[in-house]
Amino acid sequence: MIVTQEARTQAQELLDFIDASPSPWHVAATVAQRLESQGFEALREEEGWQLESGGRYFVVRGGSSVIAFVMGTQTPDWTGFRVIGAHTDSPGLRLKPRAPFAAEPMACLGVEVYGGPILATFTDRDLSLAGRIVVRRKKGVQTRLVRFSHPLVRLPNLAIHMNRNVNEDGLKLNKQTELPLLLGNLLEAFSPAEQFRSLLAHLAGVEEDAIINGEFHVYDTQQGVFWGVHEEFIANSQLDNLSSCHASLSALLSTNEPEATCICALFDHEEIGSESAQGAGGTFLSDVLQRIASGLDRDTLGQAMARSFFISADMAHAYHPNFPSAYEPAHKIRVNGGPVIKTNACQRYATNAESEAYFIALCECAGVPWQQYAHRTDLGCGSTIGPIVASRLGMRCVDVGNPMWAMHSARESAGTVDHSLMIRVMQRFFS
Repeated sequence: MIVTQEARTQAQELLDFIDASPSPWHVAATVAQRLESQGFEALREEEGWQLESGGRYFVVRGGSSVIAFVMGTQTPDWTGFRVIGAHTDSPGLRLKPRAPFAAEPMACLGVEVYGGPILATFTDRDLSLAGRIVVRRKKGVQTRLVRFSHPLVRLPNLAIHMNRNVNEDGLKLNKQTELPLLLGNLLEAFSPAEQFRSLLAHLAGVEEDAIINGEFHVYDTQQGVFWGVHEEFIANSQLDNLSSCHASLSALLSTNEPEATCICALFDHEEIGSESAQGAGGTFLSDVLQRIASGLDRDTLGQAMARSFFISADMAHAYHPNFPSAYEPAHKIRVNGGPVIKTNACQRYATNAESEAYFIALCECAGVPWQQYAHRTDLGCGSTIGPIVASRLGMRCVDVGNPMWAMHSARESAGTVDHSLMIRVMQRFFS
């Protein structure tokens, strides 16, 4: 396995993308900025759309989901839609609405668990906060992205002298009482709430009483890195699933005047079930598709959907040699071994034999190796947006992803080469 300069460059671009996007709202902003810099026109759902053949457009919903598309030169009833979907959110910790509280002698922040993170991995890390606030303005309200770039909070471990069996029993944290983050020493002149509001106001450059509310994601400030003898691996937070977001976005940006309309759909809330206005279980994608195909009647729109194909891109479980009993023996996925096709008999993944064959053909045409994954039968299998979109829209679908270790950890790892291979296959799909 050779790490080419192209692979390293694209992996570095991924790490930079993640470092710039510490929350789903920042992901959407980063994506929008990159799309606009490449000539994509921003659309608003509350306004009329005038779409042109070959045109490049994007729309944001809820501040954290983005759908971008390049209009095809042929009508969708003849070509169908080519869609790649991924998700902008990652499991972790979110601040409660009234987060600051006093726990003598400390000021702390209360948190909720978002999705299914490996909680122990958030201890003893350089954590901070990123999200958005809503502020009062002379003419209504305004939403602003905010991010504390330095380590602001921490979740210190309990010393082994007070938790003697931690190495035998594992670290277990009570979600209510043992996850609050340490913010600072209590100050006589300020309550924890006043102290935190002052920090937010200074960061956002507004008066304290202008802040109405906000929502915040806890993130690890350590930047992404290469590791390994030949730097053949990468490590960062949120590889699940910003790796797939970046790959699909990169493929779309390189697509020009395709016959079929090509779409990159990046959804929030996958980690908590996708049932929201901006989630894959909502109407966002179907609304956009209908507006793209506004000139088609119901019959021809049905033809377009039947000729469409959806790639659900989400990360896959790489084989870990220290834990062989966790894997299906015949499905040991290798990091830097190429994209993984994921199947599950109970439709936790939407892949079937025909959609799998289609993706294999894409890989072969692109000169990219591919792998197959199935979960151990006696372990519960995670799911993706694939079955959700396939069932709601009736599209053919395949679930794929790149191999990674430590999925849902505060610090995940993947292959340097795999990212460029996935981009290549996605480019082939759009072309």
